[in-house]
Amino acid sequence: MADSIMSKAATMEIPINSNGDTGTLPEDDSLEQAAKLQWSLDEKVGRSTGHQDLQQVMVSGPNLNETSIVSGGYGGTTEGIIPTSSIKGPAVRYNPGFNRPIPVTGIGSSMQHSSSNSSMADDASRGVAVEKLDFVKKWGLNTYKCTKQMISERFGRGSRTVDLELEAQIDVLRDTKRKYENVLRLARALTNHFYSMVQTQHALGDTFADLSQKSPELRDEFGYNAETQKLLCKNGETLLGAVNFFVSSINTLVNKTMEDTLMTIKMYESARLEFDAYRADLEELSLGPRDAVTMARIDYAQQQYQVHKDKYERLRSDVTIKLKFLEENKVKVMHKQLLLFHNAISAYFAGNQQQLEQTLKQFNIKLKPPGSEQPSWLEEP
Repeated sequence: MADSIMSKAATMEIPINSNGDTGTLPEDDSLEQAAKLQWSLDEKVGRSTGHQDLQQVMVSGPNLNETSIVSGGYGGTTEGIIPTSSIKGPAVRYNPGFNRPIPVTGIGSSMQHSSSNSSMADDASRGVAVEKLDFVKKWGLNTYKCTKQMISERFGRGSRTVDLELEAQIDVLRDTKRKYENVLRLARALTNHFYSMVQTQHALGDTFADLSQKSPELRDEFGYNAETQKLLCKNGETLLGAVNFFVSSINTLVNKTMEDTLMTIKMYESARLEFDAYRADLEELSLGPRDAVTMARIDYAQQQYQVHKDKYERLRSDVTIKLKFLEENKVKVMHKQLLLFHNAISAYFAGNQQQLEQTLKQFNIKLKPPGSEQPSWLEEP
């Protein structure tokens, strides 16, 4: 209402004479009322504006260390500086078109959350990179020391730890494995050749049986030979079952049991090389000066030496135990398999079909009936 009255008073025409002096204005009650109303508003605004502006700044002002606030009404100004460092609360934004502040805390919290997530991801990736770098560093240092020790041993410059009894047993095992591999190779060759002979006897018996039907004058002779070949073929299949069982058992002994023990031996030899490498490193450091840096290196080398010594002794004990059990298992398996092979071969070439079948029953060998084998994918419809 005051604004409409002031705008009305400001737009009224004021007559001016030719000398620039204002003329005599007629008395206007509305202008006088407007002046009185404006004077009363000035006093009220001057008293209350300072308190209202301070309250508005505390609610909607920016969160700075200090803020310059200008307060005053129409026709008067009052300026002061109010510290705002003690004002706490969520960040707000004041919209001039409305008389209430608008909180903006969501933007700041989301930015802080995203920045914290990115910093955590950076820390995690940095930790993984450092861990990989440490692993590569340790691996490279260990490889260098082991290679140096290996070259020194081959050129006769370095000493190596030797267990004479264990080394002798390892050499015997490797020699035994080579000989058993030769037995396995020959047994497989015998199986293949004998299988071919059995197939030939089977085809020959079928041919004799066919000729006995087509040659009346030689029917009896072809018939005797056909039955003989069929009997030999049947006994040959029985012998093949025994020989295949022998080959399978030897293959398990050589390529699984012995190979497992040899893998443990390889780990033992690698641990022995590492142990000698760190032992030589410790001895070399012990012969040097004894300053602070060298003493720290000696302590670290002593720790590594103890770690690799424990590993070497543990694997040496594992190898000793496995060699003992391997020898016992080898004797048991070979005793059974050699007896099977001898009885089956003797019964077959003696023509004793009953003894041959009894040998298979003794060793729990079950033959597959003819035609029980599944056809290959080439024969499937």
